[in-house]
Amino acid sequence: MTDLDLAAVRAFVAAVDEGQFGHAADLLGISQQAVSKRIAKLESQLGAVLFDRVPTGVVATPAGARFLPHARSLLAVADGAVAAARDVPRPLRVAVQGERQGAMERMRFYLDHHRDSDTEIVISNVFVTSRDMVVHGRADAAFARAHGGPNPLPPDIAAAPAYLDPSHLLVGREHPLAGRSAVTLAELGASTVWIPGAAVPSEWADFYRELSEFCGVTVDTTPRSTVGAPGPDGVQAMIERIAGSDTLATVSSDHFRNPWHPHIRKLPIVDPTPAYPHALLWSTANAHPGLPQLIDHFRANYDGGIAADCWLPEDDRALFIG
Repeated sequence: MTDLDLAAVRAFVAAVDEGQFGHAADLLGISQQAVSKRIAKLESQLGAVLFDRVPTGVVATPAGARFLPHARSLLAVADGAVAAARDVPRPLRVAVQGERQGAMERMRFYLDHHRDSDTEIVISNVFVTSRDMVVHGRADAAFARAHGGPNPLPPDIAAAPAYLDPSHLLVGREHPLAGRSAVTLAELGASTVWIPGAAVPSEWADFYRELSEFCGVTVDTTPRSTVGAPGPDGVQAMIERIAGSDTLATVSSDHFRNPWHPHIRKLPIVDPTPAYPHALLWSTANAHPGLPQLIDHFRANYDGGIAADCWLPEDDRALFIG
């Protein structure tokens, strides 16, 4: 068993956030050499290289990106333990699935309108999801689907509707559908959409499986690395490959921040519009004093007016439509 040095973990997270060892050193109040030594020690303990050098500083390697949500969780748990021992209130931790998600903008709005709230946003990923984080106590609340996924939610996890995220189709300008102003769900059912993230067993993979069962659309989960020419990782690579293809298409959502590309066409899906149901999840056993205000805010600001015109998985309808 490897005992990780929390100071090294903190240096790693600071370097990821700041993009430079020098800036991380300024943030932590130590020398740049100390940051380098701590990260070298961490890489030695993990047996993995965590950073690549780039002209602007450093970026996390794939191993570093996988380690990052765990590192943030370790620091949150450690800070929480210290605060508990000192009987000092810790920040309310709210997990979102990624910085591109609409939940991030909603949390920024919440923080702008509740400046007295001691709240921090925790970023999760496909390996440690926001739902996992609230179930295992690494976050006080999370934005996630309340149903689906490989494991059902424990009975002590409560849910309130946060927002519905309508879907659209993304295609390149040479795609046969590129000239359309919209596509119907029935037309989508005759198509194939490329959604590599749905290969990971999760509540969003179940969403696309249920959508496929409803309308007949074929969901291709081929990994990004095996489709098209090599290129940068992540959403940017996916968008570039779709932009240059006359066959690839993907389903995205209105509140997800995709990279802009001049050759991408965005087509609303209608009659009905599939919508991803984002709920706010929390444990009923959690007594954090900041939690009731957060729950009340999202309950009060849920706009269910579009729900009647949307397709939702059957299990989510009671929560979002009532």
